[in-house]
Amino acid sequence: MAGPVRRPVIAGSWYPGNPDTLKKDIKSYLKEASIPEISQKPLAIITPHAGYMYSGPVAAYAYKALTGYDYSTVVVISPSHRAYFPFISVWPKGSYETPLGMIDVDEDLCERLLKSEDIQDDTHPHTAEHALEIQLPFLQSVLKTFKLCPLIMGRQDLSLCESLAESLHKNMKDPDNTLVVASSDLSHFHSSHTAENMDRQVANRIDAFDISGLSLDFERAYSEACGGGPILTALLYAKLLSKTNAKVLRYAHSGHVTGDNSSVVGYLSAVVY
Repeated sequence: MAGPVRRPVIAGSWYPGNPDTLKKDIKSYLKEASIPEISQKPLAIITPHAGYMYSGPVAAYAYKALTGYDYSTVVVISPSHRAYFPFISVWPKGSYETPLGMIDVDEDLCERLLKSEDIQDDTHPHTAEHALEIQLPFLQSVLKTFKLCPLIMGRQDLSLCESLAESLHKNMKDPDNTLVVASSDLSHFHSSHTAENMDRQVANRIDAFDISGLSLDFERAYSEACGGGPILTALLYAKLLSKTNAKVLRYAHSGHVTGDNSSVVGYLSAVVY
């Protein structure tokens, strides 16, 4: 597809830059993941976005739930780590590139979404954002051909999450063949004991499909998620489609990898259907 190409910026550091190594690592993560039977085709997944050595094994649980399904479009919603802006940024044309190849942007969907005043054509936040890019090699590994709608949230308050969910619901031509990916890590830099307690609260809210409770927890800092907005948006969008089942598939934190439990980052995978 003609148009601007968003080149990979964390390949070779956060995940392998060599295609063969990358495929091998993802295949290994997926093989190790064991999930319960999901009764319906997933509408959305929640998956972490740290370097693969930390969060790859957790992310694999969510991606394994997609096995055997096809999607024509994948909407990846990530937080912004490097820039603040009071809207949702979309890369509306062209493609995203990873070591596994090019992914064409769903320009038709992006164009329709831009009719919302909360969504803007501003590609600057995409240039260095890792939380969106890191999902793509997993998607390329578990799905066949799909188009991408890449969204980055500058604000993550509930009102913007509701606006985005409504825009997706209004403009999605084929929701049964569209996947929403909410990119989020959980608590940051607490002891493992504190992190596990805070993150358990998030997991319980997701399992209960308790959107208002989860939003309130984030607002009051009872729990944390750097992609709280994407998580809430995915749940709100699912609710608009009367899909109100959610299941947490895996939880871990960085201390399980490094052995340092004094200051950890939490990771969770979940499926919404």
